[in-house]
Amino acid sequence: MSRNVYHVVHNSDKEVWQVKKEGSSTAIKNCDTKNEAIDYAVELAKNNKPSQVKIHKKDGTIESERTYGDDPCPPRG
Repeated sequence: MSRNVYHVVHNSDKEVWQVKKEGSSTAIKNCDTKNEAIDYAVELAKNNKPSQVKIHKKDGTIESERTYGDDPCPPRG
C-alpha cells in the first residue's frame, strides 16, 4: 500500500501556509498560521494511514517529518 504524503509549505505570494498532497500543485487548505496548517495536515495523515507529513520552513527546506501508520524506522524497545 502506498503512503499518502502531505506537505506544509509557505506561499509567499499569498502570505499563507498551505497543505498540499504530494504530486499536486493545488492546495488542500490555506491557513493563516503554520501551526494551523500543521494541525490540519496531521489530522489528514491520521485519518488516511499510512501517511507522512513533511513540514517545510519558509525557505522551502524540510524542517521535520512525521509518519503515521507504517513508520519504516520504529523505535526499538
